[in-house]
Amino acid sequence: MITTDRATFRDALPDGGRLLGLDVGTKTIGTALCDAGWSFASPADLIKRTKFTMDKAALAAIIKRQQVKGLVIGLPLNLDGSDSPRTQSTRAFARNLDDLGLPILLWDERWSTAAVERQMIAEDLSRAKRAERVDKLAANYILQGAIDGLAASIPLPSGVGGTREAPEG
Repeated sequence: MITTDRATFRDALPDGGRLLGLDVGTKTIGTALCDAGWSFASPADLIKRTKFTMDKAALAAIIKRQQVKGLVIGLPLNLDGSDSPRTQSTRAFARNLDDLGLPILLWDERWSTAAVERQMIAEDLSRAKRAERVDKLAANYILQGAIDGLAASIPLPSGVGGTREAPEG
């Protein structure tokens, strides 16, 4: 199941379980993992792209080793929200992973790489260090945004955070 709707994705997931975030590039795939409670994301592996079958095998190994329950893939939209050639490529990549049997959320990744680059420049990292880390950190940024969005879409228990009646008088 592939979706851009976070409620649909959330409904397809078991309660708890780790999510794997992906920043899919032409040369590398940056990965990030979140904890089972969906509180925080952490950068993980960087996969050097070769043939798709090898890329998929590397992802399947991470999924098995880390007991991943769902995938969040960054969707590179144009600034106006329309699809770009990279968007179509990413959608095809997601379709090719669909047979892994995990729910897949395509998450708007506009500005993710730019935000990560700005942060690394602020930290005074060299160009070489930035190039080495950008895809993993972009995957982390994408996954953190998604888990924050998922948390915001989970209804609160009855009586928590709802409207309160104004006191009389």
